Order: sequence, then C-alpha cells, then structure tokens
Amino acid sequence: MGCLKVSSKSSPASVAGAIAGMIKDGVAVEIQAVGAGAVNQAVKAIAISRGFLSPIGIEIMCVPSFADIVIDGEYRTAIRFAVEPRYLRGTADGGETRS
Repeated sequence: MGCLKVSSKSSPASVAGAIAGMIKDGVAVEIQAVGAGAVNQAVKAIAISRGFLSPIGIEIMCVPSFADIVIDGEYRTAIRFAVEPRYLRGTADGGETRS
C-alpha cells in the first residue's frame, strides 16, 4: 500500500494525480494528514481523483481512520484515508445490470 503524506500546502491536483496513477496501477493508497488544512487538501484531492478515474470506469471508495503518530518527538493524531477501487455487487469490473 502506498502512503501519501499531505500537508496544508499540498496541491490537491498533484495529489489527485498520484492517487489516480496508483489506483490505475492496482496499488491501494493511504493518505495521511495532520491538521484541518491538510485534511481539507486531502479530501479535495480524493474528490479530484474520482473525477480522473470515473470516466475510465474506475470508481473509488475512501475509508477514514485515526492514527497516533510521532512528529519531532510529539504525539499527534493524524487522519488516514484508505482509498481503494470500489467493486459493486461483488464484480471485479464494478458493472451493474440495469433493467
């Protein structure tokens, strides 16, 4: 699983490109953000990456969680987002039958 660390100064479009590239390569992505600004940029990047992937038939899902990490000797709480391809109804291609 690839881990991307996002800060409040990260470019959402650049992070989105990294997410989309990794998902296309079949690599699950974990995004880590500390602080409100970083979480904001991470969520924007996930939304933008969905826009990159949807037209080529890849839907993604995102599962948030908390993580306790150490930065410069201090314990901080990070938000982690696990981003993975979303498969509907147990199919590998995500397709649905509609009538």
